[in-house]
Amino acid sequence: MQRLLKGGPVRTVSVDGVAAEFVTDPELVRRVLVKDGKHYGKGELFQKARILSKAGLLADDDALHRHYRRLAHPYLRTAAAADHAPGMEKTARDAVAAWRPGQPVDVQAAMCRAASGIAVSTLFDGLPGDTESVLVEQLTVLAREMIGKPLHGRAALQRGPARRLARAFTGFRSQLAVCLADRPDATAGYLSALLSDAERTGTPALSADEICDEAVMMLIAATVTTASVMSWALYVLAEHPQIEEYVLKDLARTAGGCPGAPSGHGHGPPGYTLRFLAEVLRLYPPVWITCRKALSDITLGDRTFPAGTHVMFSSYLLHRDPDRYPDPHRFDPDRWLTASPTAQDASYIPFGAGARGCVGEPFAWKELETLLGAVTREWQLTLPPGTRIRPAAHTTLHPQRLLMTPQPR
Repeated sequence: MQRLLKGGPVRTVSVDGVAAEFVTDPELVRRVLVKDGKHYGKGELFQKARILSKAGLLADDDALHRHYRRLAHPYLRTAAAADHAPGMEKTARDAVAAWRPGQPVDVQAAMCRAASGIAVSTLFDGLPGDTESVLVEQLTVLAREMIGKPLHGRAALQRGPARRLARAFTGFRSQLAVCLADRPDATAGYLSALLSDAERTGTPALSADEICDEAVMMLIAATVTTASVMSWALYVLAEHPQIEEYVLKDLARTAGGCPGAPSGHGHGPPGYTLRFLAEVLRLYPPVWITCRKALSDITLGDRTFPAGTHVMFSSYLLHRDPDRYPDPHRFDPDRWLTASPTAQDASYIPFGAGARGCVGEPFAWKELETLLGAVTREWQLTLPPGTRIRPAAHTTLHPQRLLMTPQPR
């Protein structure tokens, strides 16, 4: 993909035989996402979105999307995330409690379990304990299958992975549907908001099935992205002992605090831990590629394209543009002392941008910081000598088979 940066700002590519326009200019990407966002809908060149509901937050209709975005916001804002921090930390510690010194662990599996536990307990608070445990285990399985699902090419059509994903999806959704049917009033959080929203309007905005689908979508989205980022974060710490030392000192210094997001997001200068996380998200953005479909004739630079045109861009490439980031492949948290993406381009979009940017961004920053602290304060993770971890560009950008050895601090 890196060679795409050397071409023009818009280049025609083919995805499984379908033509698409690949945009590498950050200013044009921002135009697609923000200024001209209403002229674009969700693209479906990739396989990943085909099992997810489009009834709520993923609705094509802008008014519906805004409605459910407002509904979800109270549960995902910074203050809500801070309130959940103690529970997040306990969930993270429980997820790694079975680790034994010197015995290799599948880090991505552990992070899927931790992220699943946090997602279920915070976004859908109030479930009975035994039901919550079952949902967490099933969501963990679903998240792992979803993360490893290829997006295009022959691999995306292989029956084995598709069947495993379908079984995991059906099992989790069925369990959640039973939970809602048996105890519809025993939940809080976003799920409760969806149920009460339907009651308040008289005519349900979403059917019971659609509410269940929306819950599944939110849980999957919250889990697969967090698990992928945390896996990369722990890998980077093992590769850079000096950076690990700085992170541990900063976590000790800021324990109990409530920092915001990195510079460029309106929260002021970031501390070292958040600079570290910002750099992880720069080099390893979980949503590494995006497709939009033009709803009307569009203009990109000096070229015009008809309605129906597929438009693609990659945060992975945008984040590695040497014109924006000197020595772009070097992991350097301190670049965020001076780097500050402007509102005029999309050179840093780990959470997207515009009206359809990730509604959970404030929650995600706090969750990542809390998870990182909970794991690294208790365990030091190392890689076997000679290990080379390769990125796998599937539904998320994740490390291919990340086995690490824990030792207590």
